[in-house]
Formats: sequence, C-alpha cells, structure tokens
Amino acid sequence: MGKSTIIQQVRKCVTNLGYSISHTSRHPRSNEINGVDYHFVSREIFTKMIDDGAFVEWAQVYQDLYGTSFASLDNQLKKGLDVVMDIDSQGAKNIREYFKDSILIYILPPSLEVLERRLRDRALDDEKVIKNRLEKAHKELKTCIWYDYIVVNEDIHQSVEEVESIIISERCRKEKRLPMVKEIIGLEF
Repeated sequence: MGKSTIIQQVRKCVTNLGYSISHTSRHPRSNEINGVDYHFVSREIFTKMIDDGAFVEWAQVYQDLYGTSFASLDNQLKKGLDVVMDIDSQGAKNIREYFKDSILIYILPPSLEVLERRLRDRALDDEKVIKNRLEKAHKELKTCIWYDYIVVNEDIHQSVEEVESIIISERCRKEKRLPMVKEIIGLEF
C-alpha cells in the first residue's frame, strides 16, 4: 500500500483537508473513476491546457501526461483548506516554486524490493510499466532529501499517523496562529 492509500486514510481523519485531483492523458484503469481518481482527458485537451497556462505543474510520465491545474488548487485554497497532492518530485518542485509556504512530505518505501513487490501485488501494470516505474523510483528516491518531511512507509497505520501529525503540527505553527493569538489577548507583537 502506497501514497494513494495513505492519502485516502488521512483524508478520512483530518478535517479541512482538500485533495487536488490531477489531470492525465492516460486511459483510466478498470477501478478508476473520472473526476475522482483523475480528470481523464485526451492528449490534445491536455496539450491545449498546457498552452493556456492551466497547470501549476505538469510532467510526462512514461508516455502519458499528468498535471495539477491552478483552478483545482485555487478553489480549495479559497475555502481555507489545506490541499493534499499525490505528485512526483518534479511536480513538487513546481508547487514549491508557486506556493512558497507549501509543506512537502516524501513517502519513502522501506526498500526498492518492497516497492517492487507492492507494484507486482497490486497487479495493475504489465511488466514493462513495472520496470519503468522501478527505474524512475530509483532515480527519484534521491530527491527525498529536499522535502520537508520523510515518512518511511513500512507500516501503513504508522505512516498515516505520521502524515496526520505533520499536517496538524504545521497548522499549529506560531506564524499561522498569531492572528488568532492577537485577537484572543488583544495584543500586538
């Protein structure tokens, strides 16, 4: 169980948490629902969205395009929600560029062997896709050092608790609470 499972569990437990549904040009898998798992669009529509500047981040992953639209994020941020995203390292760098105060959490598998077993056990991809994912993962794992937090996903329950704790802790930072403190005690700092 990986990032998607962790995100699903965290969203059930943490209030005021939004989720950014990415756009993709790939075809849905049998268990995926348009508008829930992804916004599935044609490559032509995706390319037009790139040309129109609709994405805060986008990338080609293997032969398919994936991206996060500004509209998806803006709608949720205007509601005061913290937004959880399931994106790769390239996307995370772009998010940090546009949203300087974003908090980046890297979900790290306990080993490449465990990652390979998880990919095979879920039985969603053919051998070529699995090999490509493992090659990409090997390269991408090194990027975890510039994230704010690293959660090692060895035990799903502990990983969910750690991500929940990070979100709640970040919400309690004094920078975010000072306006409330000023209102409560009537002082200026």
